[in-house]
Amino acid sequence: MDDTDRGILALLGADARMSLATLARRLKVARSTIQARLERLETTGVIAGYTLKLGEAARQGRLRATVMLSIEPRAQAGILTRLKAIPEVERVFTCAGRFDLLLQIAAPNTQALDQALDQISAMTGVQGSESLVHLSTRIDRAV
Repeated sequence: MDDTDRGILALLGADARMSLATLARRLKVARSTIQARLERLETTGVIAGYTLKLGEAARQGRLRATVMLSIEPRAQAGILTRLKAIPEVERVFTCAGRFDLLLQIAAPNTQALDQALDQISAMTGVQGSESLVHLSTRIDRAV
């Protein structure tokens, strides 16, 4: 990746709907160059897709939480399979440190959140969990 590729990613990170012509103008390269670069970035997996990022107004009806799990050795595959079946689980990350998995979950209300947390903590192989309920977003730079 060179400066042009990084420029494309930065501009698309700010506005994924930016046209090829606008990208070319801003980066001072030909439109065909942008097209070829985007195709290469997609083919090599640097760009995995284009998505919609919801604003705070759309997220207001969702209660969000981070759940940190300690799991038994060699239990991760089974736990991941069961987590996929829980619709409130949005993302799962492996991590180093005191916990083995970090989950981002969202639910429409406290009852649904509580039920999801109960399901997660009752899974075979889960040794312990800690949950943090999100109150408000102060900084969001995620692309």
